[in-house]
Amino acid sequence: MSGHSSLPSPIARVWEPLRERSRSKRALLLMAPLLVFELLLFVAPFLILLRISFTSGSTDLRYAAGTWSLEGYAEVFSSGVLLDAILYSFKLGLIATAITVSIAVFYAYAIWRAEGAIKSALLFSVILPLLTTLVVKTYAFRPLLSPTGTVNDLLLSLNLISEPIQFVPGTIGVIVGQVYIVLPYAVLAIYSVLSTMDWGIVEAARDLGASRPRSVLEIVVPQAMPGIIVATVISFAWSVGAYAAPGLLASQRVPFAIEVEKRLLSNLQWEIATAYAVIMLLLMAASIGVLTVTLNRFGGEFEYA
Repeated sequence: MSGHSSLPSPIARVWEPLRERSRSKRALLLMAPLLVFELLLFVAPFLILLRISFTSGSTDLRYAAGTWSLEGYAEVFSSGVLLDAILYSFKLGLIATAITVSIAVFYAYAIWRAEGAIKSALLFSVILPLLTTLVVKTYAFRPLLSPTGTVNDLLLSLNLISEPIQFVPGTIGVIVGQVYIVLPYAVLAIYSVLSTMDWGIVEAARDLGASRPRSVLEIVVPQAMPGIIVATVISFAWSVGAYAAPGLLASQRVPFAIEVEKRLLSNLQWEIATAYAVIMLLLMAASIGVLTVTLNRFGGEFEYA
């Protein structure tokens, strides 16, 4: 008999842990490049950001290196402008996420049920926006949604409105632009889960008397919940920290990303900007955790890597 199963029991007890440890080491070696990448490009910069947030301000430098202070955090919690930007960012994130995920569920379901050329066309329509640069496709909404733009001209010609509506610059334009940016990622996340689902389960539910809406809500949606969770996390994190859409389509109210840029590049208040970024990161992480737990309660099982 070949293999290690023929080893005597005392030797086997020593050999098995060594073999498992060898497998772990090989797996660690395979993961080493990714771990180094994460440490250098994410962990190390965040630690530097965290350290700067605990420094004092300086009149001639961006921050007073070597000092320890809570001035930046105190300024964030005492500034009405910065707190208002936080509230606006989360409002923008929640609205954009709700719209994006709602559209993405229906669109992904349509792709899943389509066949042939129609399915290819639907998939291509999702992938095509990803081939265009972020700034270009976001800026395109300015001539579309401006008071003299295409959308207002169409609404006026149909007598649906009596005077132009200012979508851009404004919050409506920001939400439209942000939904357009994140929608392809949400659709692909949900479709990737639906594509592994057996349609026979839905047919069985309908044979047992479930209506079409009920079979979708009670069978399809719970099975697609892992994809919906991923789509929600992507949409919410991207929308709360959005920069391109608010920078190109916003009015006077701006989210925290624009405020961080102003504090860093214009005011040179690095201790405030970094403290602001750390606070927002913690708030976003907590919010994403709450969203994930809440969505998990509606069905499906989400595997955490």
